[in-house]
Amino acid sequence: MSTTIFWHPLCSDHNTGAEHPERAARMQAVLDALGTDEFAALNWREAPPASFEQIERVHPPRYVDKVMSRIPAWGSAAIDGDTLLSPGSFEAALRAAGAVCTAIDAVFAGETTNAFCAIRPPGHHAEREKAMGFCLFNNIAIGAAHARKRHGIRRVAIVDFDVHHGNGTQNICAEQADILYVSTHQAPLYPGTGHRDEHGVANNILNIPLGPGTDGVKLRSVWEQEIAPALYAHEPELLLLSAGFDAHRDDPLAEFMFEEDDYVWLTRQLLGVAANCCGNRVVSALEGGYELSALAASAAAHVRTLLEV
Repeated sequence: MSTTIFWHPLCSDHNTGAEHPERAARMQAVLDALGTDEFAALNWREAPPASFEQIERVHPPRYVDKVMSRIPAWGSAAIDGDTLLSPGSFEAALRAAGAVCTAIDAVFAGETTNAFCAIRPPGHHAEREKAMGFCLFNNIAIGAAHARKRHGIRRVAIVDFDVHHGNGTQNICAEQADILYVSTHQAPLYPGTGHRDEHGVANNILNIPLGPGTDGVKLRSVWEQEIAPALYAHEPELLLLSAGFDAHRDDPLAEFMFEEDDYVWLTRQLLGVAANCCGNRVVSALEGGYELSALAASAAAHVRTLLEV
């Protein structure tokens, strides 16, 4: 058994420009870090596009049509001040969502122990009918819906350790009692959501807003006091990770102080939950991380730990 990387070169055709924080160089930095001899044991698979049926379990057809209609024939177009589109953006978004769905299929088929999706655009800010925060489709929520439909499971847990709150994932999952969404994030910070008193329909939303300067010591504390108990109580049949690495101390868009060792520690804790609850079934998908060297080192630390299973 092994860890598989799901990716597709078309994800780089989502062209936001060289100066945009969420740029193609991000994914290339991750791929370069994982392409060294150290990671020779990894399997690699190119992702197929997600089907409209898969996407529309989360996003209504009118929203999908709206995104398609905004794709420019050349140049770029803006959904908002942060979220840009290019001619290749729709296909990139299909491949990003398709990577998560295909990774889930591979894990359930026993083709791989766990998986990491090196994809863009990211997804956790995309609400049911709103693109924002660099995100078009909510890749991780699409994956959760696919797992429940295709593989007949009920309980899914999503752990989002991006430094920004995944408002889109919460928007989609809050009314689904069998999906537990857990988010650690800096507050105050974009997008200004993720408050403690937001619990979902069945206490299935656990937001843990943390102040600037939060480090690995604080992470360990909230894991032991809040995250681990919630995950074990939920007894997930699948663990999905919104793997943002912008909580790193060198990231320019936030003020957390995580280091690579903190991602190693957190990944091991999450793998421990998966070993106890869901037969090691873990699928992780890249979200944020905007300082290239920190992103590459953190993603490598995360995948190196996935390979330990």
